[in-house]
Amino acid sequence: MITITSSKNETQSYSFTVDYANDQFLLDGKPFRYVAGSFHYFRTPRQNWRDILRKMRVAGLNAVSTYVEWSTHEPEPNQWVWSGDADIEEFIKIAAQEGLFVILRPGPYICAERDFGGFPYWLLKVVPDIKIRTKDERYNFYAERYIHELFKRVGRYLRGYGGPIIMVQVENEYGSFYSCDDVYKKKMFDLFNYHVKNNALLFTTDGTARRMLQCGTIPGVYSTIDFAAGSNLNYSIKMMRQYSPKGPLVNSEYYTGWLTHWNETFQRTDADYVAAYLDEMLARNFSVNFYMFIGGTNFGFTSGANINEFYWPQLTSYDYDAPLTEAGDPTPKYFKIRSVISKYLPLPNVAIPTIAPKGNYGVVTLIPALDLFTSESVNLFGSVEAVFEKPPSFEALGLSNWLVQYETSIPLLRNPNNLTLEARVKDRALVYANGKLSGVLTRMTNKYVMNLPKGSKKIRLLTENLGRVNYGSNEPEDFKGISNVKLNNVTLGPWKVVGFRLSSLKNNDFLLTKTRKQTGKLFDGPQFLVGYFNVEGEPLDTYLNTVGWGKGAVYVNGYNLGRYWPSVGPQVTLYVPAAFLRKGQNSVVVLELEYVPQNRIMKLQGSPILDYSLELAKDHYNNKVWVIS
Repeated sequence: MITITSSKNETQSYSFTVDYANDQFLLDGKPFRYVAGSFHYFRTPRQNWRDILRKMRVAGLNAVSTYVEWSTHEPEPNQWVWSGDADIEEFIKIAAQEGLFVILRPGPYICAERDFGGFPYWLLKVVPDIKIRTKDERYNFYAERYIHELFKRVGRYLRGYGGPIIMVQVENEYGSFYSCDDVYKKKMFDLFNYHVKNNALLFTTDGTARRMLQCGTIPGVYSTIDFAAGSNLNYSIKMMRQYSPKGPLVNSEYYTGWLTHWNETFQRTDADYVAAYLDEMLARNFSVNFYMFIGGTNFGFTSGANINEFYWPQLTSYDYDAPLTEAGDPTPKYFKIRSVISKYLPLPNVAIPTIAPKGNYGVVTLIPALDLFTSESVNLFGSVEAVFEKPPSFEALGLSNWLVQYETSIPLLRNPNNLTLEARVKDRALVYANGKLSGVLTRMTNKYVMNLPKGSKKIRLLTENLGRVNYGSNEPEDFKGISNVKLNNVTLGPWKVVGFRLSSLKNNDFLLTKTRKQTGKLFDGPQFLVGYFNVEGEPLDTYLNTVGWGKGAVYVNGYNLGRYWPSVGPQVTLYVPAAFLRKGQNSVVVLELEYVPQNRIMKLQGSPILDYSLELAKDHYNNKVWVIS
C-alpha cells in the first residue's frame, strides 16, 4: 500500500526525480525503476477497478498508467463529470491502496483509439474553425480550463505531497502530429509546470523516428520513447539518447498487442515474443509501461478511427490482445510477463488470479417495438427536427453521435431516368429513395457516388458517425454528417433534418409502438426491438452474440454496450459486465439498421468471439453478402 498524505510530512521527504549522473529515477531519494501497465479507468466499470489493479500488482507491476479523457469529464461545455465511472480520484486512491504508483497522461489529446482522440465533440461546435493542438488561442482557452479543473482534483495526489502520482505526461506523442508548433508546446509546458512544479516528473513520449522526437520533445520535460517487440533495441536507445543524453531508459508504450478495426483480422501478438523482448529491455535497465495491460471496452459510441488512404473505424472491444482480457481475466501472456518481471522485481505475496466464471444466460428473443422512420420515434428520440438550406453537421446540431437523418425532394431534371447521387459522407449513409433502401455511401471505401432508381421523388440519407478520427489526419477536426450533395450535378436542398438522441435506451421507452415487423433486409428503414432475460443469483459477466444480425447498437438495462457489425467482423460478441446486470429480469434494446434474422434472437454466452472473419460470416449467411454496400 502507498500512503497518501494531504500535505508534506516534516519527517518524510517525498519526491520523484531523475538522477542524471547515474541514469536512474529516484523515488523519495532512492533508486527506483518502474514496470507499469496501462489501464484506462473510463473503459471499465468502476466496480471492477480494484480487482484489475490488484491483478496488475500480482503480476509484479509497481505502477499503473492511465490517460485522462477530456470528453468523459466535460461532455458538454462547462458540464463537469467527476463521479461514477469518471471518478478519477477514486481510481488513484484504489491504485495506491493496491500498492501501485500512478503515471498520469491528461492529454489534452490522448489518441487511445477514442472518438476525436479524447477531445469533446463540442469544440467543433463552439469554434467551428478551431485548430486543435496549435497556438490557436480559442483552443488553448478550453484546453487550459480542462487542465485547471483536472488538477483541482488530482493535484493533491502528486508525489511531492506524499501521493502516488510520480509522472505526468505533457501532451501525447506530439511528434506524430502535423503542426510541430513550438509556441503551443511552450504553452503546454507552462500550463503543466504551473500545476505540477517539482511534485512529479513531467515527461513526453514519442516514437523513435527522428522527426517524431524532434517535434515531440519539449524543453524542460524528460523525453521518453515508445516501441514494440521486435524493434531494434540498440537503435531505440540511440534515438532516445539523442534527446535524453542522460537519465533512465524508458519505453513509455511497450505494445502487448495492437488495435483492430472493423473489417480486418483481429490483431494478436505472440506471448513468448512479448515476454522475451521484455526480458531484454529489463536486462538493459529500462523502465517500461505496457500498452495495454488491460484494454477494456469502448462502450457506447466512444471508439475512434484511424485514417490514411482510407478511413478505418475501430471496434467496440478494446481487448487489444492484452495480458488481461476485456473482462479482466488473466491470459497466458499475463503469466509469461509475470515470470519475466519476477527476475527483476519482487512479487507480492498475493493469490494468483484465475479466470472468473461467466454467465450463460441463453437466448434472448427480440420483439419489434418501433420503426425509426416514424413520428413516434422522432418524438421519443429526436433532439433536433428542423429545415436547413444546407445540411448541417452533427456538431452544428449539438450531437456527438450516432445518427442524423437528412431528407429532401428531388427537383425537376432534364434526365429524370438517369439519377446520379453524389455526396461527401462522414462516415456512412444508408440512402433511401421513395422510402426504400437503395444503397450505401461510405467513407470506408471512399464510395461517394451511386445511382438512384428511376422515378425517385424523395431521398433520405440516414448518416452514421462511426467515430471521429483519433490519429493519422492533417485535418484532425473531423466534422460528421453530409456535404456537397448533388444529383446529376445539381445541388440539393432544402433539407429536413432529424438528429437522434441514442446514448441510452430503455425498454420502457417503447410503451407506444409502431412497426412493420420487418425481417431480413430492412428496406423500409431501421427497427427498434426489445427482449428480456433472467439472471438467477449474483450476476456474472457475459457476452452477447450478435451473429446473424446486420449492424446496430445494443442496450442492456439502459447501458449502451456499443456498436455491433457481425457482417464485416471480426468482433461478434459485445461484452456485458456484471455491473450492468441485476437479479431477476433484465432488458435488451436493439436498434438494428440493416438486417434482422428470421428468428430475431441473440445469445448471452460465456466466451467472447473477437475474430469472426468475413469468410465465416459469408458461410453463416448462406454464402451471401447480404448487407447492401
